[in-house]
Order: sequence, then C-alpha cells, then structure tokens
Amino acid sequence: MTDYKLEAAKAALTLITPNQIIGLGAGSTIAHLVNMLAQDRKLAASLIFTSSSFKTTQLLSTYGLRIQWPALLNKLDIYFDGCDQFDSELNALKSGGGIHTTEKVLASMAHEFILLGDEGKFSAQLNATYPLVIEILPQALQIVLVKLAILFPQATLTQRMSTQKDGALISDNGNMLIDVQFTELPEPVKLNTLVKMIPGVVEHSLFYQMAGRAIIAGENGIRIIIPQR
Repeated sequence: MTDYKLEAAKAALTLITPNQIIGLGAGSTIAHLVNMLAQDRKLAASLIFTSSSFKTTQLLSTYGLRIQWPALLNKLDIYFDGCDQFDSELNALKSGGGIHTTEKVLASMAHEFILLGDEGKFSAQLNATYPLVIEILPQALQIVLVKLAILFPQATLTQRMSTQKDGALISDNGNMLIDVQFTELPEPVKLNTLVKMIPGVVEHSLFYQMAGRAIIAGENGIRIIIPQR
C-alpha cells in the first residue's frame, strides 16, 4: 500500500534549496521529510531548522541537524506543517497536538506556509469533524468558558485533562486548552474573529487564510492546491 504521507514529503523536499531557514511542524508527514533531509547530508548541512514540535525537534537533534530556537528568529523561508482538515481556501484546523500557538507564530514568520498530507485531509469546506482548540490564560479560564457558551450555545466545551498526572493538561506556554466541538462549524471568517476577541484567549487552532499552498498525495498522485480566495 502506498504511503501517501511519504509521497507528500518527497514532493516537499524538492522545494527546499541550500542555505534556507526551514520551519517544521509535527506529525508523520513532517517526520518523513526530516528523515529524507537527513539522508541528503550536503543539503541538510546548509540548512537551519526550527520547529513548533518537541518530537520534531528531538528527531532533528537525533540526526545532528542545526536547530535554532524560534525566539531567536524573525523570518523563515518555508514553514511546513500538516493539519487535521483544510478547505479550498486553505483554511485549516489543527486540533490534535495543542501546539497551535507556536505553529501560528512560525507560519506567520515564513515567506511561505505550506500544508502537507494525504488527500483525506481535504474538504471543499471545513466541517465539525474536528474540534476547535483554544489556548486560554489560566486566570481567564472561567470567564472565557462563560463567553464561549454564550457565543456558541450548541457547542460542547471540554477542558483537556492530563492522562499521566492528576489535573489539567498544560500547554507548552503554561496555559489551559479547551476543545470546542461544534454541531455545525461557524463561518471561518466569523469564527476566527469572534474567538480572538475574547479577553484571555491566547490563540485558537483555526488557521484562517495563512497557508500559501498545500501539497497532498493520493491515488491520482501529487496535487498542489492554491487557495481560492
């Protein structure tokens, strides 16, 4: 069986040129890309890498590749990342890892943000399959929950809890994470603005019109999707 994520990573590799600063997200497609870069020692030695993901950073370190802390950078040539779902405008939901705040920072620093994955990630319109994840300052947790319940009365709000210790799951930034499961996803443009305007919200996992293109692989080969905006 063809590994479509591997095929997408192969296509992404062709876009990387020597002496670039490359940002990487998380997931199996990104891991494939790192593994292939490590095999091209000459190219990899000329690159600087940064990542929003602890696991990806560990993998880069295992190969001895040059890693720079995001806080020491102000621009990237390309930021590659996967997602749970994206639409024809390349609006994307990234709901799994809970690291969307740093992912957005890196995506905004990049000359180009490119989504990678298999064709199953694409939907003509985003839907309510995946929750919107919101990172919230601890001191604002209760008031944000109240405001979310007023804005989205049909949605289910669930705070992420740790499975390895007693208590809440804490983000990389020391904040709380809330999953908002909709019965019907609001319009992305409205959702993006409404949630961002709530005091105490750090970020949410809807990447609204941030990606410049998507590379997806499937039964019919590689597709490059340019946003229809």
